[in-house]
Amino acid sequence: MPFVRIDIPTATSNAHAEALSQAVHAALAETFDVPPDDRFQVVTRHGPGAIVCTPAYLGVRHTTHVALVQITCSPGRSRDQKRVLFARIAQQAEQHAGFAASDVVIHLVETLRENWSFGNGIAQYTLETDS
Repeated sequence: MPFVRIDIPTATSNAHAEALSQAVHAALAETFDVPPDDRFQVVTRHGPGAIVCTPAYLGVRHTTHVALVQITCSPGRSRDQKRVLFARIAQQAEQHAGFAASDVVIHLVETLRENWSFGNGIAQYTLETDS
């Protein structure tokens, strides 16, 4: 049930954009036990100057070819699971999507399952506990 936003430079090729999208989903499936068909993403390209990322922060250097990945999901994963997820996304982005691992900035947002609707105006996850 994660909802993923990926913001990338306009110059990113379609192949690299799809590879990054797939890398994020594969890492979620592998580390957060997300089902293969649970893929909700928005990939947005931005022109020069529209993505603002400091050149260096916390000892990590960034270029102008940065990918900002925001993952909204339910709470409950351990710190170790999150560390593995972040590392896996960065590794796959570097190997398959044309982004340096240092240029993959990931932000995880946790929200309760009751705050989701997957269509028809129904809070599907609240049905589990309603009687």
